[in-house]
Amino acid sequence: MGAEQWAEELPQLIEHAFDSKPNGQQQQLCQVVDGIPLITTRHAEYASRLVIGAAEDIDAETQQQLKQHLQMLMPWRKGPLELFGIPIDTEWRSDWKWDRLKNHISPLNGRFVLDVGCGNGYHCWRMLGAGADMVVGIDPTILSVLQFQVVKKMQADAPVFVLPLGIEHMPAGNRLFDTVFSMGVLYHRRSPIDHLMELKGCLRNGGELLLETLVIEGTKGESLVPAGRYAQMRNVWFIPSVDTLVGWMQRCGFQNIQVIDVTKTTTEEQRRTDWMTSYSLTHFLDPENPELTCEGYPAPVRAMILATI
Repeated sequence: MGAEQWAEELPQLIEHAFDSKPNGQQQQLCQVVDGIPLITTRHAEYASRLVIGAAEDIDAETQQQLKQHLQMLMPWRKGPLELFGIPIDTEWRSDWKWDRLKNHISPLNGRFVLDVGCGNGYHCWRMLGAGADMVVGIDPTILSVLQFQVVKKMQADAPVFVLPLGIEHMPAGNRLFDTVFSMGVLYHRRSPIDHLMELKGCLRNGGELLLETLVIEGTKGESLVPAGRYAQMRNVWFIPSVDTLVGWMQRCGFQNIQVIDVTKTTTEEQRRTDWMTSYSLTHFLDPENPELTCEGYPAPVRAMILATI
C-alpha cells in the first residue's frame, strides 16, 4: 500500500475504528464533540502554544458554549493549546519535549510522518508546523482521539489525522513513513523488542525514528521491571538503562543510533492544572525523597534516541 492510497483510505479507517468500539461513554463523548459549534478559521499557529482562531472571531455566547464543551472532555494531558481565545493549560508541557528534539531530527519538510501514541495530537500539529506533508497519529485512547477531533473540526483541511488504534493494528511491514515518532510508549509494551520491530516496519528505507522512553541509570543489560505500579502507572513493563536501550535498537537493526537527550521529568513539566484536576507527578513521588517514586523506584527520567534504518 502506497502513501497516496493510505491517504485516500484514512477517512474510512477512522470511521471503522470508531464503529468497532461502541460503548455508552464513547457515545456521550462523541455527542460532546458533535455539539461543539462548527467554527472554522484560517488563523492557526502550530507553535509552542497550539493556537486556533482568536477570541474576536466568535461572540461571547459561542465562546462560553465552546469552553463548556471543552471542559466536558477533560482531562487534557498534552499541550498547551488555545482555541478561539480559550487557553487550555494541559498536564504536560509538551512543548518542552518538542524543544528538546526539534534541532536533532532530520527536517520534516515534505515528509510523511507517523506519531505512535500521539494522545490528543499536540505533537502531530507541531510536526505539520515543521513542514511535514502529512501526519498520521495513532492512539487507542478514545478521549484523546476525540480531543484531537475538536481541533481537526476547526482545521478540517489540514493533512493531519489521528486514528483510534495501537501500532499492532497498523498493516505489518507497511514501510510507509519517512519519520516515525514513538514517545512515551515503549515502557507500556510487554515486549519492547516487538515494539521496536513494529516501529522499524513502519519506516521506509533510510527513514528516521525518534524514540522517547523512561530510562534508569545503569550499565548495558540492566533494566527495571517494576513488581507492580511505577509512579502509580499500572502498565509499566521494562525501563532500561540507556546502554541497554541502545543495545536493543542495535539488535533490531537500527543504524546511526544517537542519544540526543536525557532529562529528568520535573513537576513543572508534568503537573496538575485546571484542565487536569486529578493526581499528577507530584503525587507519584516519595514526599520525603523526590528522587524516588512513591513505590521506591528511581523517579522518572526520559531519554530520546534518534536512529535510521
